[in-house]
Amino acid sequence: MINNFLIISCTGKNNSIGLKTNNKFFTEKLQNNINSNNLLVSNILRFTNKHKVELSNKYSIIVNIGPGSFSSLRISLSVAKGIQTVHGSKLYGFKNDQLSELKLENIEILIKNNQLKDKVVNLVYQ
Repeated sequence: MINNFLIISCTGKNNSIGLKTNNKFFTEKLQNNINSNNLLVSNILRFTNKHKVELSNKYSIIVNIGPGSFSSLRISLSVAKGIQTVHGSKLYGFKNDQLSELKLENIEILIKNNQLKDKVVNLVYQ
Protein backbone atom coordinates (compact mmCIF):
# COMPACT_ATOMS: atom_id res chain seq x y z
CA MET A 1 0.00 0.00 0.00
CA ILE A 2 1.22 3.46 -0.89
CA ASN A 3 1.01 5.71 2.16
CA ASN A 4 3.40 8.61 1.66
CA PHE A 5 4.30 9.80 -1.82
CA LEU A 6 5.61 12.52 -4.08
CA ILE A 7 3.59 12.97 -7.26
CA ILE A 8 5.04 14.71 -10.31
CA SER A 9 2.64 15.77 -13.05
CA CYS A 10 4.57 17.66 -15.71
CA THR A 11 3.14 17.33 -19.20
CA GLY A 12 3.79 20.85 -20.44
CA LYS A 13 0.35 22.06 -19.31
CA ASN A 14 -0.82 22.55 -15.73
CA ASN A 15 2.46 21.28 -14.31
CA SER A 16 2.29 20.54 -10.61
CA ILE A 17 3.76 18.47 -7.82
CA GLY A 18 2.12 17.02 -4.74
CA LEU A 19 3.25 15.46 -1.50
CA LYS A 20 1.44 13.23 0.94
CA THR A 21 3.12 12.89 4.30
CA ASN A 22 1.73 11.98 7.71
CA ASN A 23 -1.85 11.99 6.34
CA LYS A 24 -1.47 15.57 5.05
CA PHE A 25 -1.50 16.47 1.35
CA PHE A 26 0.16 19.49 -0.22
CA THR A 27 0.24 20.61 -3.86
CA GLU A 28 2.04 23.28 -5.79
CA LYS A 29 1.48 24.48 -9.32
CA LEU A 30 4.63 25.04 -11.34
CA GLN A 31 5.22 27.70 -13.95
CA ASN A 32 4.83 26.55 -17.54
CA ASN A 33 7.67 28.25 -19.31
CA ILE A 34 10.83 27.37 -21.12
CA ASN A 35 12.88 27.12 -17.90
CA SER A 36 10.34 25.16 -15.85
CA ASN A 37 11.80 21.80 -16.89
CA ASN A 38 15.27 22.93 -15.80
CA LEU A 39 13.92 23.96 -12.41
CA LEU A 40 12.01 20.76 -11.58
CA VAL A 41 14.62 19.36 -9.20
CA SER A 42 14.99 22.73 -7.45
CA ASN A 43 11.21 23.05 -7.14
CA ILE A 44 10.92 19.56 -5.63
CA LEU A 45 13.73 20.21 -3.14
CA ARG A 46 12.25 23.55 -2.11
CA PHE A 47 8.78 21.98 -1.83
CA THR A 48 9.93 19.05 0.32
CA ASN A 49 12.06 21.32 2.53
CA LYS A 50 9.12 23.69 2.99
CA HIS A 51 7.06 20.80 4.37
CA LYS A 52 9.99 19.38 6.36
CA VAL A 53 10.11 16.14 4.41
CA GLU A 54 13.22 14.20 3.55
CA LEU A 55 12.54 11.76 0.74
CA SER A 56 13.48 8.17 1.51
CA ASN A 57 12.41 4.65 0.64
CA LYS A 58 9.30 5.30 2.76
CA TYR A 59 8.04 7.62 0.00
CA SER A 60 6.74 6.32 -3.30
CA ILE A 61 7.20 8.41 -6.43
CA ILE A 62 4.20 8.73 -8.77
CA VAL A 63 4.85 10.31 -12.15
CA ASN A 64 2.60 11.31 -15.04
CA ILE A 65 3.64 9.33 -18.14
CA GLY A 66 1.58 11.27 -20.67
CA PRO A 67 0.38 12.17 -23.12
CA GLY A 68 2.15 15.48 -23.12
CA SER A 69 5.25 17.38 -24.10
CA PHE A 70 8.22 15.15 -24.99
CA SER A 71 10.67 17.25 -22.96
CA SER A 72 8.43 17.64 -19.92
CA LEU A 73 7.64 13.93 -19.71
CA ARG A 74 11.26 12.83 -20.20
CA ILE A 75 12.59 15.27 -17.62
CA SER A 76 9.95 14.43 -15.00
CA LEU A 77 10.55 10.70 -15.49
CA SER A 78 14.32 11.23 -15.28
CA VAL A 79 13.92 13.13 -12.02
CA ALA A 80 11.60 10.42 -10.66
CA LYS A 81 14.06 7.67 -11.68
CA GLY A 82 16.87 9.63 -10.02
CA ILE A 83 14.92 9.83 -6.76
CA GLN A 84 14.14 6.12 -7.04
CA THR A 85 17.81 5.27 -7.58
CA VAL A 86 19.14 7.45 -4.76
CA HIS A 87 16.51 6.65 -2.13
CA GLY A 88 15.26 3.21 -3.16
CA SER A 89 11.72 4.56 -3.52
CA LYS A 90 9.06 2.67 -5.44
CA LEU A 91 8.18 4.29 -8.76
CA TYR A 92 4.70 4.30 -10.30
CA GLY A 93 3.21 5.93 -13.36
CA PHE A 94 -0.22 7.09 -14.42
CA LYS A 95 -1.68 8.41 -17.64
CA ASN A 96 -2.89 11.99 -17.86
CA ASP A 97 -6.52 10.99 -18.47
CA GLN A 98 -6.61 8.90 -15.28
CA LEU A 99 -6.28 11.94 -13.03
CA SER A 100 -8.60 14.83 -13.84
CA GLU A 101 -7.30 16.96 -10.97
CA LEU A 102 -4.35 16.65 -8.60
CA LYS A 103 -6.41 16.00 -5.50
CA LEU A 104 -5.73 13.44 -2.80
CA GLU A 105 -9.12 11.76 -3.27
CA ASN A 106 -8.42 11.20 -6.97
CA ILE A 107 -4.94 9.82 -6.33
CA GLU A 108 -6.22 7.49 -3.62
CA ILE A 109 -8.77 6.09 -6.10
CA LEU A 110 -5.92 5.26 -8.50
CA ILE A 111 -4.02 3.56 -5.70
CA LYS A 112 -7.04 1.67 -4.35
CA ASN A 113 -8.04 0.42 -7.81
CA ASN A 114 -4.47 -0.66 -8.68
CA GLN A 115 -4.41 1.67 -11.70
CA LEU A 116 -0.82 2.80 -11.22
CA LYS A 117 1.79 1.16 -13.42
CA ASP A 118 4.90 -0.07 -11.68
CA LYS A 119 6.78 -0.36 -14.96
CA VAL A 120 7.09 3.20 -16.27
CA VAL A 121 9.34 2.82 -19.29
CA ASN A 122 6.90 3.58 -22.13
CA LEU A 123 5.92 7.24 -22.16
CA VAL A 124 2.94 8.51 -24.13
CA TYR A 125 3.74 11.62 -26.18
CA GLN A 126 1.36 14.02 -27.90
